[in-house]
Amino acid sequence: MKKITNFINKVGLPRLIIGLFFIALLITSLAVGFDPGVLFSDVLRRVLMFSILVLAMIPGVQCGIGMNFGISIGISSGLLGAVLAMEVSFIGNWFEKYGAAAPWMTILLALIIGSAIAAVLGFLYGLLLNRVKGSEMTVSTYVGFSVIAFMNIVWLSLTFQNGELSWPLQGKGLRNTASLAGSFGGLLSDPAVVHSTQPKWLHWLAIEIGGVSIPVGLILVFILCAFIVWLFLRSKAGIAMSAGGENPTFTLSSGINVDKTRILGTVIATVFGAIGIIMYAQTYGFLQLYNAPLMMGFASVAAILIGGASVNRAAIPHVIIGTLLFQGILVTALPVVNVVIEIGTLPEVLRIIISNGIILYALSKAKGGNHS
Repeated sequence: MKKITNFINKVGLPRLIIGLFFIALLITSLAVGFDPGVLFSDVLRRVLMFSILVLAMIPGVQCGIGMNFGISIGISSGLLGAVLAMEVSFIGNWFEKYGAAAPWMTILLALIIGSAIAAVLGFLYGLLLNRVKGSEMTVSTYVGFSVIAFMNIVWLSLTFQNGELSWPLQGKGLRNTASLAGSFGGLLSDPAVVHSTQPKWLHWLAIEIGGVSIPVGLILVFILCAFIVWLFLRSKAGIAMSAGGENPTFTLSSGINVDKTRILGTVIATVFGAIGIIMYAQTYGFLQLYNAPLMMGFASVAAILIGGASVNRAAIPHVIIGTLLFQGILVTALPVVNVVIEIGTLPEVLRIIISNGIILYALSKAKGGNHS
C-alpha cells in the first residue's frame, strides 16, 4: 500500500488519471472496431507534429521566464520563413530544375529564414521580458496574441506569384491555408509522398510496419533537436542559464549576467518555435496562417505541464510524456465519441471541452506566473 501511495505521489494523481483516461480511450477505440494500424499511426503522427513546439518550452523555463506563451513569435517567424521559401522556389522554378532535391532545398531555406527571423525577434522579446520580471507569463500572453494580430496584417499585405499561397484573381494577400502537396509536405513523415517523390535510398524516411506508418525522418529531427537541447543544458552557458533561472540572486552574486542568460534562453526557445511549426506544417501538409496558430502556445504549455514540468524546471522526458498524453487524448477522443454518440456536432464539442479542460488544468499548475 505504501509503495502504491509513493508511486501516486511521485507521478501525481491528476497525471495518473489523465494517463489512465488515455489508455481507456485506446482500449475503447480498438473495442469499437478501429483499425489499430491507423489508430497508432495517427497518435504517433500527431505527437511528433507537436513535439518540437513543446520542446521549445524547455529553454524558456530553464532561463527563468516561465511558460513561454510568446512562442507565437517563433511560430510566426517559421511561417514567414516557409512562405518566403515557397515563393523563392516557385520563382526559381526549383521543382522543374532540381526534381527530387527541390523539396529539400525549400524546407532547408524555410528553416534558415525562419530561424534567422526568430533569433532577431527572440532577442528583442528577451529584452522586453527582462524589463517585466515577475510578470513574464502575463506579458508573454499579450505579446503572443499581439504578434498573431500583427501577422494577420502581414499576410493580407504580401503579394506573391505562387498560386498555392496567394488568393486567385485578387493580386494581394495570402490564403488562410496553403497546401504543401507541391512543396515539402510529407517529406519526412508520409510514406506515400516519400516513396513517390524521393529516390529509393531515402524511402526509409517514412515506412510502414504492421500497418503502422512510422515517420522515421520526423523522429530523427525530434531526436536531433532534443539532443541539441540536452547538450546545451549541460554546457557552461546552459548550466549558467539554468542556475540564473532557478536562483537569479545567487547566480548574479557569482558574477553571471542573468539578463544575458535569460535573453539566450528566450532566443533559443523562439528559434525552436520556428523549427517546430515548419515540422508541424510538413507533417500536416498545409501552412495555416492568420489566426490558426493562436492557441498553439496554450497547447504547448499544457502538454509540458501535464508531462511533469513546472514554471521553474522542465526536461525532455516532460516533453515526451506530456505531448503523448495531451495529443494522444485528442486523437482518440473524437473517433470514440463519434461512434458512441451520434448527435451532429456533439463529438467535436466534447473534443473541444476535453482539450480546453486539459489546458485549464495544466495552467492551474502554473500558479499564475514565474516568481523567480
